[in-house]
Amino acid sequence: MKKPLVGILVGSESDFPIMEKTAEVLKEMGVSYEMDISSAHRLPEKTTQYARTARKRGIEVLIAGAGMAAHLAGVLASHTTLPVIGVPIKSGALNGADALYSTVQMPPGVPVATVGIDGAKNAAYLACEILSIKHPEIAKKLENFRSKTKKALEKKSQTIKKKKS
Repeated sequence: MKKPLVGILVGSESDFPIMEKTAEVLKEMGVSYEMDISSAHRLPEKTTQYARTARKRGIEVLIAGAGMAAHLAGVLASHTTLPVIGVPIKSGALNGADALYSTVQMPPGVPVATVGIDGAKNAAYLACEILSIKHPEIAKKLENFRSKTKKALEKKSQTIKKKKS
């Protein structure tokens, strides 16, 4: 297997069903990745070590999915200068609003790109866009994906127009 370019971390096992969508998109795009559990609060040393060693291991983008307090992406970003994408996971009494605020509200100098609540697919597409700067084969796959999406939507549009006529 190729060296992973993307590191995906989830705060707990319950986040896997959402974050598997990230993995699916990366597979479709031919982007190698690794995935693990590493809680910002329950496994802080592991999380710190993961962030600090990611670049040396060939990781180019980190994606962190977590619910509730959702400090995982921020903790990663505080220990690396690699791009970090946060995925707030819908959970708890606030249905992901707390995770969204925790992920998006970072102090100056420690940015986290944040997608919408349960936006695991968009996190993968954003990671691919970042990687496409250096990897032309990923840029080509993104272009093909966008073209297919456009064609499918145009086809659906024509179907709807015919039904209305």
